[in-house]
Amino acid sequence: MTHTIDAAGHALTVHDTGPAPSSSTVLLLHSLGTSAAVWDPIMAALTGAGFRVLRPDMRGHGDTAATPGPYSIDALARDALAVLQHLAIDQVAVVGLSIGGLIAQQLAHLAPNRVTSLVLMDTALAFPPAALWLERAAAVRKKGMAAVVDGVLARWLTPAAPAHTVDHFRQLILATAAEGYAACCEAIAGADFHSQSASLAVPTLVIVGADDPATPLASAEALRGTIPGARLEVIPAASHIPTAEQPAAVAGALLRFFAPDAHAAGLRTRRQVLGNAHVDRATTGITDLDRDFQHFITESAWGGVWTRPHFDRRTRSIVTLALLAGLGHEEEFKLHLRATRNTGATAEDITELLMHVAVYAGVPAANSAMRLAKQVYAEG
Repeated sequence: MTHTIDAAGHALTVHDTGPAPSSSTVLLLHSLGTSAAVWDPIMAALTGAGFRVLRPDMRGHGDTAATPGPYSIDALARDALAVLQHLAIDQVAVVGLSIGGLIAQQLAHLAPNRVTSLVLMDTALAFPPAALWLERAAAVRKKGMAAVVDGVLARWLTPAAPAHTVDHFRQLILATAAEGYAACCEAIAGADFHSQSASLAVPTLVIVGADDPATPLASAEALRGTIPGARLEVIPAASHIPTAEQPAAVAGALLRFFAPDAHAAGLRTRRQVLGNAHVDRATTGITDLDRDFQHFITESAWGGVWTRPHFDRRTRSIVTLALLAGLGHEEEFKLHLRATRNTGATAEDITELLMHVAVYAGVPAANSAMRLAKQVYAEG
């Protein structure tokens, strides 16, 4: 779903993805010269874990038109706040990449009661020298985005980045409105959070690509040292845009931070996959005999495995069904087959996985599972 939101008199495009509005919400603030698309590689992991994800396109980026500059980080943070107000989001986890990290720091200052947690990715307290940003703004206004694209790409991605990834980001940069980019450069030039962010009182995770030359490890360590209680996680083999080259590592870091309680995360995932009715029956029937066992299953299987970011939920469902069919666990197979209405696995997926079961686990196992599948589908 896409929203167009009035933010201080201009139309802001916001991409809204994931479960119902009652779900936990994550606000993703993208980097300079990109758009909401910079988050695409981690979207399946976030929505698969049950989060509603909001991705606004910053002024002059993506589908949001530019307004005349210069901008300020405060104005851009108020744009983000307008999104939360318009959509009636009272509590949100905020992730900011590069300039998005500056905006996230200001948003946490403006709305401390709304921001429940903060992730600052490949960003800093300040981006000196200011003169560099003002020169870049002038160059882009005069010559367009082509004037900076090669230099920017060299700092965003490692030399190992695939050609299609480099080309994708080249197109994102060139599609950015020159005025929007230049005005955001001017916002960066005027930003300094050394004093202000020292007063933040929100759980904070700092993430940095190990090979980032734009906001190196020293910048991340300064952030961690300034914000009380902040944690730091370094993503190996990544530069300034770690979502581009190491999406699984980034998604894993986010999910561990957002849901540090594996049991709570597992219970939420178990409900999303198997349904509230099944989980309610299972938990209502808990006795002293199986209390520890139920806790173990929820924490280890649902909180430890089903919440991992690499597989999306459909893929994990297919893998689970294939294993249960091959092992002949009939009741569990039927349970997980009924859950495909929540995971997105289709009848066509079941046909294919059972062909694999027939080859690798034997025709009798596949035949039994096919019989069970017909029964479940006949139930409607």
